[in-house]
Amino acid sequence: MTARSFSPDFRAELTELMRWRRDVRRFRTDPVPEDLLARCLDALRLAPSVGLSEPWRVLRVDGAEARAAAAANFAEANATALAGQDGDRAARYATLKLSGMDAAPVQLAIYCDTDPPKGAGLGAASMPQMRQYSVVAGVTMMWLTARAEGLGLGWISILDPDRLARDLDVPTTWDLIGYFCLGWPEQEADSPELERAGWETRADTLDLEVR
Repeated sequence: MTARSFSPDFRAELTELMRWRRDVRRFRTDPVPEDLLARCLDALRLAPSVGLSEPWRVLRVDGAEARAAAAANFAEANATALAGQDGDRAARYATLKLSGMDAAPVQLAIYCDTDPPKGAGLGAASMPQMRQYSVVAGVTMMWLTARAEGLGLGWISILDPDRLARDLDVPTTWDLIGYFCLGWPEQEADSPELERAGWETRADTLDLEVR
């Protein structure tokens, strides 16, 4: 098999795709076709994984009770996070929309299996967190695929992971990577919402250090 080469146009479009990837919190409620969702999820498994352990575990959260539990979890964790802010930061934090759970048609809880049956521990003995990093790489592949299809993805980390694990009844070896909302964004933007809201500014260049 010969090595695959990619055209300059493709490489430019890939850069543009990454530039337009956004963490989406504002969704339309229109359903996502099942074949489109399958393509996004299938992209996740194309990611590299330490020892080829494939430690990603994906739960689709569809039930009303499970969704309500996740939303309540977020609301409590978000209130705690707000209480930890002071002054102008607290006022600004209170205006931020940090979850798309109210509208996103697809919601996923993505976990890392910290004791996967595959891989025989290769590459994880000295750095077991490589399993979590592998799942994050998979999420990134899914994220870019979703964006290429016109979908938005939102990553929610303002949660109590132990409480969510109990509510979703997951194995004790599963470590939460994040709760993800997937659907059609209300609008598209080439800059982060947090930047537009004045919370933080994205760096223009990478700060590269050399030793």
